[in-house]
Amino acid sequence: MSFKDFDDMPISWNDHEDIAMKLYERFGDDFTESHIYRIRFTDLLDWIMEIDTFEGERENSSEGHLEQVQAKWVYEWRDNQ
Repeated sequence: MSFKDFDDMPISWNDHEDIAMKLYERFGDDFTESHIYRIRFTDLLDWIMEIDTFEGERENSSEGHLEQVQAKWVYEWRDNQ
């Protein structure tokens, strides 16, 4: 299996780090750490649902999932600074 195949693997709600990596790939440095934590959950949920390989259902999202995604997104942003 090539690395490209890993990028195409399905992502679900429990894959917080994978979701965060996809969001960082999409937005890069458009958001700083403090901005990531101020993103409205409604916007964050929409962006997650737009990820090509995301297979979760909107109704299965929770505040806990979205908080975890935000935290992992911040870690991803920090790693790339």
